[in-house]
This record gives sequence, C-alpha cells and structure tokens, in this order.
Amino acid sequence: MQMAGPARTPQESRSDMRPYHIDDVMITPRQLERRVDELAREMAAGGHSDNLVVIGILRGSFIFLADLVRWFWLNDLHPRIDFMIMASYGSGTTAAQEPVVSRDCTVDLAGADVVVVDDILDTGRTLQKAVAHLQARGPRSVRTCALLDKPSRRLVPFEADFTGFEIEDAFVVGYGLDYDGRHRELPHIAKVTFTDGEAAD
Repeated sequence: MQMAGPARTPQESRSDMRPYHIDDVMITPRQLERRVDELAREMAAGGHSDNLVVIGILRGSFIFLADLVRWFWLNDLHPRIDFMIMASYGSGTTAAQEPVVSRDCTVDLAGADVVVVDDILDTGRTLQKAVAHLQARGPRSVRTCALLDKPSRRLVPFEADFTGFEIEDAFVVGYGLDYDGRHRELPHIAKVTFTDGEAAD
C-alpha cells in the first residue's frame, strides 16, 4: 500500500489531481512475465500442499495474483483462491496509519498452507497485520509474496517470503498498482513523476 497524498472525493474533478507524468518504465512486461514464472517455481520448490490457499490483498494484487496462479498448474500447485481488503484510516496523507481488515476472506483456513499475495511491500504494516489476522484462523502455515519491495520505506521489521523486484523509494503504477484509481491497466511498472516539485508521501 503506497500513499501519494490525500485521496479525492468522487465530486472532485480530475483537474484537482497533482500534475504528473508516467513516462519512466521501471519494469517491462517481459521482465514481469519472467519473474512471475520464477516465483511460481520458487514456491513449488518449497514443497507441495494438498490444502493450499492463495489470498490476494485487493485491489492492487489482482493482476499479479492472476498471472501467478496461471503458472501454478505448470508447477503442480492447485490452490483455492480468495481475497481480502486492507484499509487504512486517519489523515489520508501518511503511510504510517494502522491498517485494518475491511473485507475478510471467506474460505476455511483451518490446517491450510496460506500464501498471502500483495502488490507492494513498503512500510510492512499491511502484510504484518494481514498475517497476524490470518494466523488466528488456524492455518498450518502462512507465507507472503510481494511483487515489489521498497525496503527503504520499512517501518516495522517485516520481510516477505517471496518477492519479485526490489525498487527504489518511488511512487509507481501499472500491473494493478494505481494512482487515485488510475493506470492499473498498464502492462508494465512505471514511475510517477510529480511535476509540481513536491515529493510524494
């Protein structure tokens, strides 16, 4: 979960957004495809489970998760799939807010081997909270997978079991990640450059 200033209300027009451009491609579609394939192989190498559950954290993970599980069958991994939503409340301008579960997964996790999939690991608070919440539901194991890792943003001592790419402290969009709900559809990861001279939160 990355933050870039306060969210707009539905009544605000697009002209209220900070001026920006997304011309800088950081990770190409081919690089994404190759790394997602590798991640599926890494997970399979860790052993197979007859009770595997993959839980995506919405909304940013949906494209990554879909591509990841499409590689699973080639590696003899056969998960049940569900989703949860984590939300942060507070001023809306800082990534240090405490996340809460606003929509829980519904699949039975008792005795399951769970893999939590998220788009980005920065402060660590979202995945840390999600793991603690899911562990209370009686799974055999809980592992985490993040497409992107921003270690320079970490506020809590948390590392994912599987990560796709380590990136600089930049605000990024594409491949499911958004800025104010836009640009999730991009087939690559691009850096958002704000042209008003102010840094992103």
